[in-house]
Amino acid sequence: MRHFAGLLIGIVVTVALLGGGGWAVQQALTSAAANPAGGQKMWIALGAMAAVGLVVGLVVAGRVSPVATFVPSMVLLAWTVVYSLDVNRALSLVPDEPSVNQIIRDAAFGARTMLTTGVLAMLGVALFIPVLMPSRWARRHEELEEDYEETPQQGTYY
Repeated sequence: MRHFAGLLIGIVVTVALLGGGGWAVQQALTSAAANPAGGQKMWIALGAMAAVGLVVGLVVAGRVSPVATFVPSMVLLAWTVVYSLDVNRALSLVPDEPSVNQIIRDAAFGARTMLTTGVLAMLGVALFIPVLMPSRWARRHEELEEDYEETPQQGTYY
């Protein structure tokens, strides 16, 4: 059951990274181009980046199923491999048609920027590291529930 929960968490983290992170990167780039000194849009973008970073940090450091980090790492690394093999095909996966909602186009533009600069590759590797730890796959043993109780043997000699 915890691996199924990890799958759901992994999907949420993937959406947060590509959607929220992409939107924040695009807003930061737009704000920096329009007003180099910063402004309200820049602070909102930095806050969104911090929120995405918090979600990623909680999943990496948390004691949930390693599937929660495996799903987004495979998505990010697979997209990076496709980009390294065929740039046009990888960039064609980004929705940029005028019929798509503007927020989704902004998030896609930011995700494209993260892909082309290698940020998605770095995040994919960082999210894959917890998958390699065997202790993450094992169940937690509750220290309060022990199968036996140790009692000192006083006065018993053999």
